[in-house]
Amino acid sequence: MRLVRYGGATITILDGGLTMTTTAFDEYERSRWAGRAGAYDSSLAALCAYPAPALLDAANVGAGTRVLDAGTGSGTVARLGCARHATVVAVDAEPSMVELARDRVPSADEVRVAALPHLPFASRSFDAAVANFVINHVGDPLAAITELRRVVRSAGRVAVTVWPHPPPEAQSLWAEVFDAAGVERRAAAPTVDADRDFPRTPDGVAGLLDGAGLVDVRCQTVSWAHRTDPEAWWRGPANGISKPGLVLETQPAAMISRIRAAFDEVTARYRGPDGLLALPTAALLASASVP
Repeated sequence: MRLVRYGGATITILDGGLTMTTTAFDEYERSRWAGRAGAYDSSLAALCAYPAPALLDAANVGAGTRVLDAGTGSGTVARLGCARHATVVAVDAEPSMVELARDRVPSADEVRVAALPHLPFASRSFDAAVANFVINHVGDPLAAITELRRVVRSAGRVAVTVWPHPPPEAQSLWAEVFDAAGVERRAAAPTVDADRDFPRTPDGVAGLLDGAGLVDVRCQTVSWAHRTDPEAWWRGPANGISKPGLVLETQPAAMISRIRAAFDEVTARYRGPDGLLALPTAALLASASVP
């Protein structure tokens, strides 16, 4: 394997001539998540954790399964895999996430820095591979799924979760908050190149797995109400997490105060007697077998 630079991208040339590209979107994502493991863990990690058991079920992860958790974040999926007595290897592109996951999941076989679509493992090294809300953060989704397929043995399973588009109510709530505060959005963040993107729908995600050469492809919508403290829902974007974080970090102090007032007003309808928010949300869960 060797790396070469071409324009704004890093191209990996693998043995056999296969090429995989790290795009400008990948590099942007790396910069946005740098050093933010703690902020993620105290805010959006709980949101991402909900479909983790179903993700492992879809990948047939149980006792004795050797599973790769690609994009482990704070280690939620890896920890659940270990609780099932699976042999877990976890990777993440962000070093601060890897450090946190190592502390959280000491029973994992290995936790290391690595990023899709360039995994440092031999072909057919695992019985299963899972990626919980990771495909949203890669610049070449098909290459990422193809790499997950490469490291899983024949008849093994691959399972991924993806946020749908249009975004569910919990995530779209921030647009309502910004509108209520009168925020003028600056230029949008970089996105996946159109020729590499896919529809964030059940058919679109299933088509992505099918395009990577997987079989017995299934995709379902998982819906739930995310219960969270209002401060946790505010804290993530306030610390630069996600697209709302990109908007918040560019605002002057006076506008931040207006946004916070709008946030309290807009989220009031979701607040229960216990003070927690119940935010309707959903994810797409897709799984398939390696032929």
